[in-house]
Amino acid sequence: MTWWQGIVLGVVQGLTEFLPISSSGHLVVTQAAIDLSNPGVLVEVVLHVATLLAVVLVYWRVLWRTIRGAIAGDRSAWRYIALLAIATVPAGVAGLWLKDFFEQAFESLLLVGVNFLVTGVILWSTRARLASAIAPAPGPAGAVGIGLGQALAILPGISRSGTTVAAAVWLGIEPVRAAEFSFLLVIPVVLGAALLQLPDLSGDIATVGTGPLAAGFATALVSGVVAIRWLISMLRRRVFHHFAPYCWGIGAVTILWAALTP
Repeated sequence: MTWWQGIVLGVVQGLTEFLPISSSGHLVVTQAAIDLSNPGVLVEVVLHVATLLAVVLVYWRVLWRTIRGAIAGDRSAWRYIALLAIATVPAGVAGLWLKDFFEQAFESLLLVGVNFLVTGVILWSTRARLASAIAPAPGPAGAVGIGLGQALAILPGISRSGTTVAAAVWLGIEPVRAAEFSFLLVIPVVLGAALLQLPDLSGDIATVGTGPLAAGFATALVSGVVAIRWLISMLRRRVFHHFAPYCWGIGAVTILWAALTP
């Protein structure tokens, strides 16, 4: 992997991980566009750890308040942690149980294109609920629903932030608080995925190169922080669904590309 490829992948990962337009789908399309068919597991882990750090930088006050509350035995802090744990389970189960199915899905540009269209429909469906959603956090059943949305988003082209924020908004969660819950869910998911991929990392550093990896990490971190703040701004203005036309457009282009590619 070259420096410029690392920078491109980092920017794409950082922006699309948090904007509701699917990081996995954009990475599949980007890798095909820049002729980087298999960047390696290490690249994937490094980019995801960078976006995890972006969440920590933006939400460090929330994280510190929650951790401090948990240490002090505060029930509301422990309840919030429990809700995050509940919402993490569906994706963990689906990722382990359907691992081969999800890996094969990343090889189909046509499926990615169709899933982009689905993401657009999900985003557009929230427009009537954005103004009336006022609850501060989900209940246990709501956490399961958000977790199911996250599990669906393992498919490339289905946005993780899109499905989880949409599910929370449908459940009546205030949009900015919905984003907070969605983004904090990144932490256990990324840590779990990184631990599972540790056995596959040996030898990748020499192949990829530390320079391109560092460039990808830095650009993913910076663009991730920008994307989080951008999305929060749009949620405050209740225009989350404005991302839907973009998803439909990129979906149509991807489907056309898949049809024309031998």
